[in-house]
Amino acid sequence: MTAAVAALFAADAARAHNCTCRNRDGSKYELGQIACLRVDGNVYMARCEMNLNVSTWKKLRDGCPTAAGMSTPLSPTGQLVSF
Repeated sequence: MTAAVAALFAADAARAHNCTCRNRDGSKYELGQIACLRVDGNVYMARCEMNLNVSTWKKLRDGCPTAAGMSTPLSPTGQLVSF
């Protein structure tokens, strides 16, 4: 229970400071958004999160969707978000 309260507090604090993640091209992503990242020849899906008061990308899975239009990031509800 204490961990859940701490996680909620951290999420609220992050939103209060307008924390975002950035992609290599400089695009900004809000906390919770999901994007296809390409790093050192590897391609994977990642979510923008907070870790120890720092915004970071958390790898979700290898590879990215290949359907048309799925190379853009997704919001936590699965809606496409423009680059």
